[in-house]
Amino acid sequence: MSVLTSPKAYAALAVFHAADAVACAVPAPPIKKVLDDLGVPAGVRPVLPVVKAAAALGLLSVRWFPALARLTTAMLTVYFVLAVGAHVRARDKIVNTLPAATFLATFAVMTAKGPDRA
Repeated sequence: MSVLTSPKAYAALAVFHAADAVACAVPAPPIKKVLDDLGVPAGVRPVLPVVKAAAALGLLSVRWFPALARLTTAMLTVYFVLAVGAHVRARDKIVNTLPAATFLATFAVMTAKGPDRA
């Protein structure tokens, strides 16, 4: 068992994505600023909380549906590839790109390894 393959890791990341979904739905001023800086169209913004809430549910499914949890980490890898790409396209500072790049690496490793079998 590794840290990234344990059900606790999936649960912790699910909590993070659920909170992020709420912060995007409000939207919290720092999130609005980042989305403005990256040029995310207004029509796409309402989809983000739905995607993040779905990700949280998918991550929470790890104990009952490990294949769904693994699919979720794969889709989050794609999401964060797009996020890093948006930061690069906007010529954003490295410090602002680093969280997305870290999540990209995390979810890529989680997808490759898959969750621990109960």
